[in-house]
Amino acid sequence: MNNDMIRFYDLHPPMADFKQEVLDGLQTQPKALSPKFFYDKKGSVLFDQITELPEYYPTRTELDILQTHCGEMAELLGDDCLLVELGSGSSQKIRTLLQTVKPAAYMPMDISKQHLLDAAQTLSQDYPDLEIHATCADYSSDFDLPYRPEHLSRAAFFPGSSIGNFEPQHAKALLKRVAKSLDSDGKLLVGVDLKKETDVLNAAYNDKQGVTAAFNLNLLDRINRELAANFDLDSFNHHAFYNETQGRIEMHLVSQAEQQVSIGEQQFQFSEGETIHTESSYKYSVSQFHELAQEAGFKAVQSWTDKQDLFSVHCLQVK
Repeated sequence: MNNDMIRFYDLHPPMADFKQEVLDGLQTQPKALSPKFFYDKKGSVLFDQITELPEYYPTRTELDILQTHCGEMAELLGDDCLLVELGSGSSQKIRTLLQTVKPAAYMPMDISKQHLLDAAQTLSQDYPDLEIHATCADYSSDFDLPYRPEHLSRAAFFPGSSIGNFEPQHAKALLKRVAKSLDSDGKLLVGVDLKKETDVLNAAYNDKQGVTAAFNLNLLDRINRELAANFDLDSFNHHAFYNETQGRIEMHLVSQAEQQVSIGEQQFQFSEGETIHTESSYKYSVSQFHELAQEAGFKAVQSWTDKQDLFSVHCLQVK
């Protein structure tokens, strides 16, 4: 990297891991693929487009909460820390925090390598004095911070309601890993989508322009490109709905016909109407999330919501 203020750490899992996880996921019943694989370069661009759609309330609502309360958040996180952001994406939300939080160093962590590098370069141009430690890693499994000087306290930022993409027991395990990577008394600022009317949720994941559908189908396109597969994208449809019993949005790709798909030497049969479950997005009440955080080794310090109670941001502290 050209900029002296940027360090880059490539901890990205090898291609063999991607292939094995895809093969394993398609051999399960029902078939499922991890949402972390959405985020190749094209998928990351499509997701940025989703965040600007009129139906998709989480991004703008979370940004509004951050802008309204960033002073209080800065006071709780403290200055001169190492601020780690999980799933940094285009690093849009960190800009709001940087108006008031003054970290000694910032570590954006994301699985999409090129998107991470581009965002780090742009952020560094706008904040030339900010020391950036860009880390390409899969934070959904065990991770170590590649830069963690002893003299700096550590805080973490996990925006975008990404915690909802994990099954509750896996969300708890992730929070435990985050707690371990922070100091005792370290703080975590996390965005959590709230439970609300089914119509609002269903609209957010079935936009009229079809961007979410393209984002979902791009997962199959990526598998075709990177793993020598032959998915026919026209033979699968995007389907998303709120599962009230589970308290989650489910995204699926639905096979429109009986068909066979090859990935290298492996063959997979699909019946008409069979689905690949590509993402869950759990919605919590404030008290439900506090209970989950408590079980993971955090205590709730403060929570903020918007006026319509669509979204929440929580400051948690390691117990």
